[in-house]
Amino acid sequence: MLVNQVILVNENDEELGSMEKIAAHREALLHRAFSVFIFNRKGEMLLQQRASNKYHSPDLWTNACCSHPMPGESTADAAHRRLREELGFDTDLDPLFHFIYKTPFDNGLTEHELDHVFVGVYDGPIQSDPAEVKDFCYMKMEAISESMQRHQHKYTSWFAIAFPRLEEEMAARQL
Repeated sequence: MLVNQVILVNENDEELGSMEKIAAHREALLHRAFSVFIFNRKGEMLLQQRASNKYHSPDLWTNACCSHPMPGESTADAAHRRLREELGFDTDLDPLFHFIYKTPFDNGLTEHELDHVFVGVYDGPIQSDPAEVKDFCYMKMEAISESMQRHQHKYTSWFAIAFPRLEEEMAARQL
Protein backbone atom coordinates (compact mmCIF):
# COMPACT_ATOMS: atom_id res chain seq x y z
CA MET A 1 0.00 0.00 0.00
CA LEU A 2 1.12 3.54 -0.73
CA VAL A 3 1.03 5.58 2.48
CA ASN A 4 -0.12 9.21 2.11
CA GLN A 5 -1.60 8.46 -1.30
CA VAL A 6 -5.27 8.95 -2.16
CA ILE A 7 -7.32 7.21 -4.82
CA LEU A 8 -8.43 9.59 -7.56
CA VAL A 9 -11.95 8.84 -8.82
CA ASN A 10 -14.58 10.18 -11.17
CA GLU A 11 -18.12 11.07 -10.07
CA ASN A 12 -19.12 7.40 -10.46
CA ASP A 13 -16.40 6.35 -7.99
CA GLU A 14 -14.37 4.68 -10.75
CA GLU A 15 -10.64 4.70 -10.00
CA LEU A 16 -8.51 6.98 -12.16
CA GLY A 17 -5.18 6.50 -10.38
CA SER A 18 -3.54 7.72 -7.22
CA MET A 19 -1.70 10.81 -6.02
CA GLU A 20 0.11 12.07 -2.95
CA LYS A 21 -2.57 13.31 -0.51
CA ILE A 22 -1.48 16.94 -0.10
CA ALA A 23 -0.93 17.31 -3.86
CA ALA A 24 -4.48 16.07 -4.51
CA HIS A 25 -5.79 18.60 -1.97
CA ARG A 26 -3.66 21.36 -3.48
CA GLU A 27 -5.01 20.60 -6.97
CA ALA A 28 -8.58 20.03 -5.72
CA LEU A 29 -8.85 16.66 -7.48
CA LEU A 30 -11.79 14.38 -6.69
CA HIS A 31 -10.69 11.44 -4.55
CA ARG A 32 -12.24 8.68 -2.46
CA ALA A 33 -12.85 9.27 1.23
CA PHE A 34 -14.99 7.94 4.06
CA SER A 35 -16.74 9.21 7.17
CA VAL A 36 -17.61 6.93 10.09
CA PHE A 37 -20.55 7.71 12.36
CA ILE A 38 -20.71 5.78 15.65
CA PHE A 39 -23.67 5.58 18.01
CA ASN A 40 -23.96 4.13 21.49
CA ARG A 41 -26.88 1.90 22.46
CA LYS A 42 -28.75 4.96 23.80
CA GLY A 43 -28.78 6.35 20.24
CA GLU A 44 -26.27 9.11 20.98
CA MET A 45 -23.70 9.98 18.32
CA LEU A 46 -19.96 9.99 19.01
CA LEU A 47 -18.40 13.32 18.03
CA GLN A 48 -14.72 14.11 17.98
CA GLN A 49 -13.03 17.48 18.10
CA ARG A 50 -10.15 17.45 15.64
CA ALA A 51 -6.68 18.04 17.06
CA SER A 52 -5.27 21.57 16.94
CA ASN A 53 -2.39 20.52 14.68
CA LYS A 54 -4.56 19.14 11.82
CA TYR A 55 -3.66 20.61 8.42
CA HIS A 56 -7.25 21.74 7.90
CA SER A 57 -10.31 22.13 10.10
CA PRO A 58 -8.33 22.08 13.39
CA ASP A 59 -10.37 22.21 16.60
CA LEU A 60 -13.67 21.66 14.76
CA TRP A 61 -16.20 19.04 15.80
CA THR A 62 -17.08 16.22 13.43
CA ASN A 63 -18.12 12.57 13.18
CA ALA A 64 -16.20 9.75 14.89
CA CYS A 65 -13.49 9.60 12.22
CA CYS A 66 -12.83 10.16 8.54
CA SER A 67 -9.97 9.73 6.14
CA HIS A 68 -9.01 8.20 2.79
CA PRO A 69 -8.43 4.61 1.74
CA MET A 70 -4.96 3.97 0.39
CA PRO A 71 -4.40 2.44 -3.05
CA GLY A 72 -5.08 -1.30 -2.79
CA GLU A 73 -7.16 -0.90 0.40
CA SER A 74 -10.93 -1.23 0.41
CA THR A 75 -12.91 1.70 1.76
CA ALA A 76 -14.43 -0.51 4.48
CA ASP A 77 -10.99 -1.77 5.58
CA ALA A 78 -9.73 1.82 5.71
CA ALA A 79 -12.69 2.87 7.88
CA HIS A 80 -11.89 0.10 10.39
CA ARG A 81 -8.18 1.02 10.32
CA ARG A 82 -8.88 4.69 11.12
CA LEU A 83 -11.28 3.82 13.94
CA ARG A 84 -8.49 1.82 15.57
CA GLU A 85 -5.83 4.49 14.88
CA GLU A 86 -7.84 7.53 15.98
CA LEU A 87 -10.13 6.16 18.71
CA GLY A 88 -8.57 2.88 19.79
CA PHE A 89 -11.50 0.58 19.01
CA ASP A 90 -13.19 -1.27 16.19
CA THR A 91 -16.79 -2.33 15.63
CA ASP A 92 -19.05 -3.58 12.85
CA LEU A 93 -19.70 -0.91 10.23
CA ASP A 94 -22.46 -0.71 7.65
CA PRO A 95 -22.28 1.43 4.49
CA LEU A 96 -25.18 3.90 4.37
CA PHE A 97 -24.69 6.35 1.46
CA HIS A 98 -22.09 8.46 -0.31
CA PHE A 99 -21.91 12.08 -1.44
CA ILE A 100 -19.54 14.44 -3.23
CA TYR A 101 -18.45 17.75 -1.75
CA LYS A 102 -15.85 20.40 -2.44
CA THR A 103 -14.60 22.80 0.24
CA PRO A 104 -11.66 25.22 -0.16
CA PHE A 105 -9.65 26.16 2.95
CA ASP A 106 -7.68 29.29 3.83
CA ASN A 107 -4.37 27.37 3.60
CA GLY A 108 -4.72 26.84 -0.17
CA LEU A 109 -5.95 23.24 0.12
CA THR A 110 -9.32 21.97 -1.06
CA GLU A 111 -11.24 18.90 0.04
CA HIS A 112 -12.91 17.49 -3.09
CA GLU A 113 -14.12 14.09 -2.06
CA LEU A 114 -16.49 11.29 -2.88
CA ASP A 115 -17.26 10.46 0.74
CA HIS A 116 -18.59 7.01 1.72
CA VAL A 117 -20.58 7.11 4.97
CA PHE A 118 -20.45 4.15 7.38
CA VAL A 119 -22.39 3.70 10.63
CA GLY A 120 -21.76 1.49 13.63
CA VAL A 121 -22.65 0.98 17.29
CA TYR A 122 -20.11 0.96 20.10
CA ASP A 123 -20.37 1.29 23.90
CA GLY A 124 -16.87 0.38 25.07
CA PRO A 125 -13.84 2.39 26.12
CA ILE A 126 -12.32 5.00 23.81
CA GLN A 127 -8.57 5.56 23.73
CA SER A 128 -8.17 8.51 21.38
CA ASP A 129 -4.87 9.46 19.76
CA PRO A 130 -4.09 13.05 20.89
CA ALA A 131 -2.32 13.73 17.56
CA GLU A 132 -5.70 13.20 15.86
CA VAL A 133 -8.36 13.94 18.48
CA LYS A 134 -8.50 16.89 20.89
CA ASP A 135 -11.72 15.79 22.61
CA PHE A 136 -14.76 13.57 22.11
CA CYS A 137 -18.28 13.16 23.47
CA TYR A 138 -21.59 11.42 22.80
CA MET A 139 -24.58 13.67 22.01
CA LYS A 140 -28.22 13.14 21.10
CA MET A 141 -29.01 13.82 17.44
CA GLU A 142 -31.47 16.59 18.38
CA ALA A 143 -28.81 18.37 20.45
CA ILE A 144 -26.32 18.16 17.58
CA SER A 145 -28.89 19.55 15.16
CA GLU A 146 -29.66 22.47 17.49
CA SER A 147 -25.97 23.16 18.07
CA MET A 148 -25.27 23.15 14.34
CA GLN A 149 -28.06 25.67 13.73
CA ARG A 150 -26.57 28.05 16.31
CA HIS A 151 -22.85 27.32 15.86
CA GLN A 152 -22.26 25.84 12.39
CA HIS A 153 -18.74 27.36 12.40
CA LYS A 154 -17.77 24.87 15.11
CA TYR A 155 -18.31 21.86 12.78
CA THR A 156 -16.40 20.55 9.77
CA SER A 157 -17.79 21.28 6.30
CA TRP A 158 -18.34 17.60 5.48
CA PHE A 159 -20.16 17.00 8.76
CA ALA A 160 -22.53 19.90 7.98
CA ILE A 161 -23.35 18.18 4.66
CA ALA A 162 -23.47 14.57 5.89
CA PHE A 163 -25.40 15.05 9.16
CA PRO A 164 -28.77 16.10 7.65
CA ARG A 165 -28.49 13.35 5.04
CA LEU A 166 -27.69 10.87 7.82
CA GLU A 167 -30.82 11.95 9.69
CA GLU A 168 -32.91 11.38 6.54
CA GLU A 169 -31.38 7.98 5.78
CA MET A 170 -31.77 6.76 9.35
CA ALA A 171 -35.43 7.87 9.45
CA ALA A 172 -36.15 6.25 6.07
CA ARG A 173 -34.53 2.97 7.17
CA GLN A 174 -35.94 3.22 10.70
CA LEU A 175 -32.49 2.88 12.24
